[in-house]
Amino acid sequence: MTDSTAPLPSIAPPIRRSPLALLVGIIRNPLEALPRAVFDAPLVHSRVLGRDRFHVVEPSLIQDAFLDNADALDKGPELKRTLGPALGRGMLTADGAHWRWQLQSAAPIFRHERLLAFLPAMLRAAEETRDRWLAKCDDAKHGDGAKVDLGHEMMHTTFDIIVETMLSGRANIDVAKTEKAITDYLAPTGWVFALSLLNLPDWMPYPGRARMMAASRYLRGQVTRIAAARRAEPRGARDLIDLLLSASDPETGRTMSDSELTDNLLTFITAGHETTALGLAWTIDLLTRHPEIEGRLLAEIEQVTGGEPLKPEHIGQLNYTRQVFQEGMRLYPPVPIIARVAARPFTLANRAVPVGSMVYVPIYALHRHTALWDRPEQFDPERFAPEQVKARHRYAYMPFGAMLEGVAILATLLRAVHVARIAPNAPKPIMRLTLRPQKKLWMRLIRRA
Repeated sequence: MTDSTAPLPSIAPPIRRSPLALLVGIIRNPLEALPRAVFDAPLVHSRVLGRDRFHVVEPSLIQDAFLDNADALDKGPELKRTLGPALGRGMLTADGAHWRWQLQSAAPIFRHERLLAFLPAMLRAAEETRDRWLAKCDDAKHGDGAKVDLGHEMMHTTFDIIVETMLSGRANIDVAKTEKAITDYLAPTGWVFALSLLNLPDWMPYPGRARMMAASRYLRGQVTRIAAARRAEPRGARDLIDLLLSASDPETGRTMSDSELTDNLLTFITAGHETTALGLAWTIDLLTRHPEIEGRLLAEIEQVTGGEPLKPEHIGQLNYTRQVFQEGMRLYPPVPIIARVAARPFTLANRAVPVGSMVYVPIYALHRHTALWDRPEQFDPERFAPEQVKARHRYAYMPFGAMLEGVAILATLLRAVHVARIAPNAPKPIMRLTLRPQKKLWMRLIRRA
């Protein structure tokens, strides 16, 4: 069977939800606050606390809302209050002209040829992790392998890559402290979002607030130091810092202030490595449950490389490995929900969307929607075979992960080390802006023969 391209069923009737149940769900795990109908219907309309909420799941409606009516949507006070203390008014939180010129400033570093030039650095970082894993295997006292926290290992690897490629070197960043600061910052975001929906003041206390603010100060302090040093002594490295320093607003000609530079560097350092690391952790966990898929992935690597070391030119030929990573991010999208606020009224599927309405794309539900995907809960990389991708609407799949980087890391690590799961049950996903496992993904590493 192939994934369906037929129209989705009729739009779900409006539902009214208990405000208390909604707020409790958002605080505990925003995935639990999703209306159940989002996994079956194209559009779900609810009204809570006097505010309309639209969950958009039909791909053509997503295109209508987020592309055709993009100027009607604002990132809203909830997102800005949640991310603003750390990311300021960078690309994730800015709107309008301010967002556009910042995006244009960074766009050159994400051109395909530029990303290809980063492949050697990606492979070096992956090889460092591989060598560290092999050393752990050799040091293990028992024959069942070395125990590691898979999420931490992937965060470390992708952090190394983004610092090397975006900042031309580590710049004396403490990886462990930075990772902990990001985790501390994200942990209470459900509380922040819930309090924002209630229009309570920023100073309102909530569990984890002190750690969140301390994490924000640490992250901004570290990145401000890096940005100031580069502004004082430009390297001409043509990395992300250099591009942002030389960027100017096409309308006004102004360049980025120190604060704006920090906002955008921190956005890329945190969000950039977090999404790919989570995509990798979830994908490797899935492979531990599907040895037949892992076997096919390994066979492809050997066929492409001919048994030789993995090289940059091999990555583009690893088609099945790419499909595995794509399917991992379908089941566990690193960014599980996109939220916007209607800044002006517009119409969606013949329904009026008033000013102030919340408009969501629940990507987690989109990727598991019963009318878009056959056997949506099953791990099946064949969904991303070229003929199936061509037949699917472009907004049926919204992964938010660095594909080239993910494939390079998967191929490098899994070729050398077998990763075996310890916990018998599949991990529970929990949303902390990004989609993290509720508990650490403890795995055992076993050197391949």
